[in-house]
Amino acid sequence: MLDPELLERITARRAELDELEEQLAKQLAEVRAERDELAVAERVLERMSEQLAVERSSVAPALGQVGGQAVMLVPHRTPSMEEAALPPEYQRILAVVRQAAGPLMARQVGEVLGVDISVRAKLEPLRGKLVRLADRSWLRKLPDGRFTTRL
Repeated sequence: MLDPELLERITARRAELDELEEQLAKQLAEVRAERDELAVAERVLERMSEQLAVERSSVAPALGQVGGQAVMLVPHRTPSMEEAALPPEYQRILAVVRQAAGPLMARQVGEVLGVDISVRAKLEPLRGKLVRLADRSWLRKLPDGRFTTRL
């Protein structure tokens, strides 16, 4: 005959272990789900990084040749950098924007510079130069498309 107290302890312990097994199985399922989510996030990040790398390489800064060396025509602005580092055409654009009473559209800059603004093919290169100056921190492009000096 088996000891009833011992059987009761074994049954209680088995119930504790069954409950612990359920908790651990639930935790394991949560860990696996999170690991799967991280794997998906990692794949998405890799794809986005590749796309950004392709975009950045296709929008590489304009380079010129000086003494056989490639140089950026419009450098990124630093606090110590003077406007003289810019090509003369960009210096003229910057001067027009600086002298204006407020933000200017590309069309207004073109008028001051004597660009035939009625011909879109002549205005778009100017707009590209304004955007380049803004991208390199020489100017600031407002959400409405106007350009102004940096603060």
